[in-house]
Amino acid sequence: MIASPDATHAGYALACLNAGKPVLCEKPIAATAAEGLSIVQAEAALGRRLVTVGFMRRFDPAYVEMHTARATGRIGDAVLLHNIHRNLSAPDWFTGAMAVTNSFVHEIDISRWLLGSEMVSAQVTSAPGGDPMMVTMQSDKGEIISTEVHMNAAYGYHVHAQLVGRSGTIEMAAPTRVLTNLFSAQSFGFPSNWVPRFTEAYRLQMQAWVDATTAGRTVGASSWDGYVTTSIAEQIVDGMAAGRRIDLTFPLARPALYA
Repeated sequence: MIASPDATHAGYALACLNAGKPVLCEKPIAATAAEGLSIVQAEAALGRRLVTVGFMRRFDPAYVEMHTARATGRIGDAVLLHNIHRNLSAPDWFTGAMAVTNSFVHEIDISRWLLGSEMVSAQVTSAPGGDPMMVTMQSDKGEIISTEVHMNAAYGYHVHAQLVGRSGTIEMAAPTRVLTNLFSAQSFGFPSNWVPRFTEAYRLQMQAWVDATTAGRTVGASSWDGYVTTSIAEQIVDGMAAGRRIDLTFPLARPALYA
């Protein structure tokens, strides 16, 4: 398992591939899209998947239920996906670019996974100072994905998603196990960071990876998924200042290994 600083991920992942060892690599797969692509190419040359990228939201029960609702047609064909990603506060060293490369990357991956679609364009609108920002993407099937990224929301850590289909919608419930009734009001609290919200997702991801590896199978996000996410984030950062639509492109078609 790779859980070291982001800049070291690519080197360790390549070392695992060279040794023929399965590895669960915490996101991002690499600090740059070029490094991510080198991992994809090395793995494709081996002819078998060994790298799993730790986008743990794919194992979160709420996201899993939303994915099932879309995949089984329960709400009809998907047309819109609304995401919210709010943090209590961002540290002083957290730049506007990091809101995309460190936070919004989760929405890139989970949107692709929930919809079973590829993103073809993106556009960013930011408040003065860069926070909050609204990122609007469109998929190859015409679905629209809106994501609010607010790094200084002040009240707590809050991730939410609503998937809109032709026949209905499905969305996350309030992120709590208990409700407090006190002083003529009912309430619940938000955590100060992502750990309480996604502890179970991390556990489920780890167990699924261990089970799959033991059985000689693969599970979760692939090297290709990690590369695509990093590439989209890079393209958004490069083009967001202009405030125009960004047409997303990739120098390599999806290898057959990741079909």
